[in-house]
Amino acid sequence: MSAHPYDHGHTVAGWTGCGIALAGTALLGAGVCTVSGPLLAAGAAVDVLALLVTWVLHLAGWGKPSGPRPREEWSWRVRDSGARSGHAECLGCRWAGRRGGTAEVPAPVTVTVTAPAPVTAPVTAPGERAAEADAVGAGG
Repeated sequence: MSAHPYDHGHTVAGWTGCGIALAGTALLGAGVCTVSGPLLAAGAAVDVLALLVTWVLHLAGWGKPSGPRPREEWSWRVRDSGARSGHAECLGCRWAGRRGGTAEVPAPVTVTVTAPAPVTAPVTAPGERAAEADAVGAGG
């Protein structure tokens, strides 16, 4: 069970692309520190590869659409059922020629909270209240 009541978007495409991009950025950093052109070129190439791998995995259904997903699709092991038709607001899907618009986006959940009715004390005559206090105190 998730510790948060919402989807963070952790997907196979996201984790894979992030891992590859981390390696490419490390190569870029090593190239900057050693003033090495080949390392800079290799790091840039690996970062472009990370972008392409993430895009391909997203199109294959291992990414996620923009916006919230239903709770049963929160696991990173669940493929996106609307990926083949494309996501309506997704730039990557538009670049692939998938115009989208048919992907289901769940409606926002509205919660209404009603305040409890106010509790009022029973109205008693002044003499009755004193009699109750005497009766309560007399039993002890």
